[in-house]
Amino acid sequence: MPKQISATRRSSVLGLLTAASLALALSGCASYDVTAPADARADAAATDTKAQDAKAGDGAVDCRKAKCVALTFDAGPSENTNRLLDILKENKAHATFFMLGKNHIAERPAEVKRIDAEGHELANHTWSHKILTEIKPDEAKRELSQVQEDVRKITGKAPTLMRPPQGRTDEEVSKISKELGLAQVLWSVTAKDYQTTDSDLITKRVLDQTKRDGIILLHDIYKGTVPAVPGILKELKKRGYTVVTVSQLLSPAKPEPGMVYRP
Repeated sequence: MPKQISATRRSSVLGLLTAASLALALSGCASYDVTAPADARADAAATDTKAQDAKAGDGAVDCRKAKCVALTFDAGPSENTNRLLDILKENKAHATFFMLGKNHIAERPAEVKRIDAEGHELANHTWSHKILTEIKPDEAKRELSQVQEDVRKITGKAPTLMRPPQGRTDEEVSKISKELGLAQVLWSVTAKDYQTTDSDLITKRVLDQTKRDGIILLHDIYKGTVPAVPGILKELKKRGYTVVTVSQLLSPAKPEPGMVYRP
């Protein structure tokens, strides 16, 4: 039932997406639109003459030319976030933070302000990590909208990206995301850092899976993750990668509300 909806690879995808394998499974007639970062960039350039001629300025990265990979952190901010921000600053790298509301944004507004002030990307990971496909639409909307409101109160701006818990989305979640102005972002690299505190293993898993235009999923709430970041950044740079935020990876395309982005 997939359908072609652009000149590249944007398509309608059936079913739910599991966190472990990102495998698509049939789920009735529910569908949602998904595209890869490279295809989003190509679509933008094909339909927008300004995008065709756009040049990176003010130190911006052009991922049409550079070998980019997006670095993302879920489920914070936490007691580890300030150290992570120090590491990112030392390495002149930027990341996207998919933040939880309850016990995180609500308890650590200073870290939210710092994430924003230092040029990282603020993103939504729901209020309490409920699986959006397993709750009623009104509740799912509250899970997302409360984070939007709290981040706006703290920083003056609301996220434009969200990551559904466990990567599970469907047609209804996509509809709600579109209403709230949120694009959905999945991933291609996971260290499964929720299973181990071994920083060397986390580093190896990330590096073994990383390819151009990938999206790396880590969690700054786990003890082994932040200590792994310096080694990850050093080796990615050695391999010629430029570490960017998700929006930088998509540019010159702009995140499209409701769309699912998956490498």
